Amino acid sequence: MKDRPEPERQLYYGCHVFMCINERPSGHPRGCCKARGSEPLRNYLKAKIKALGLDDVRINASMCLDRCELGPTLVIYPKGVWYTYRTKADLDEILETDVIGNRRVERLQLKPDQTEPDLP
Repeated sequence: MKDRPEPERQLYYGCHVFMCINERPSGHPRGCCKARGSEPLRNYLKAKIKALGLDDVRINASMCLDRCELGPTLVIYPKGVWYTYRTKADLDEILETDVIGNRRVERLQLKPDQTEPDLP
């Protein structure tokens, strides 16, 4: 119905970060985020958010986000922004620039049609 007004959104979290920790069998052609270190990096970001007292930010483990070749990957909602990362420094940059500062980290941001990683 086009005439119906859109309902007001009530978000429980202002920012919800889903981080893939999916594991595929060794040698799988697509690879997996877990083999690229996503689980300890997710734990790092979750602890950092808690230490900073950012109660409106939720860090969740996710299974496959289906962008395995670009991983590890995360997506931030409700923004719908996708990132790849490799290090704690990458996550710190995403946290400070996007989650807190509401600006994109261009060098880590994944494009919707991207199929090859930009990071080495």
